[in-house]
Amino acid sequence: MEERGLDDRELHAWRSFFRMQEVLRGRIEQQLQAANGLSNADYTVLVALADDPAGRARLVELGRFLGWEKSRLHHQLTRMCKRGLVRRESAATRAMFVVLTPEGRDALEKAAPCHAAHVRRLTIDPLTDEQIDQLAEISTAILANLEADQQPSR
Repeated sequence: MEERGLDDRELHAWRSFFRMQEVLRGRIEQQLQAANGLSNADYTVLVALADDPAGRARLVELGRFLGWEKSRLHHQLTRMCKRGLVRRESAATRAMFVVLTPEGRDALEKAAPCHAAHVRRLTIDPLTDEQIDQLAEISTAILANLEADQQPSR
């Protein structure tokens, strides 16, 4: 298969998208840290666990859902366990679970309203309703492509 470079239009779209992600990630990180003492990674894990009615997930499934390497997930969970936000549990099947603690749920509930307002101000308010729909459509298409292209775990 022949690899093609990006033309000027595509390069402009990519660089704009990439820069936006970097700046947005940094601003989100600053707000979460300053307001709640959470990193963006902390918040991401807490939300993923809170989405489950039992507040728990298999370690492998959490890593897959987040799209994180095993080592990144391990180090992140180690930091969060030390702070009491989550705990690891082993099951009879040898499966490892990550469980949201009451402290973790409390931290998420305290952070969520301010975080949502910040996200709204930075990403939703500047867009029209049509652009919000386009953003969702574009993001969904890119995510579907990434999931289809995902390399098997080793």
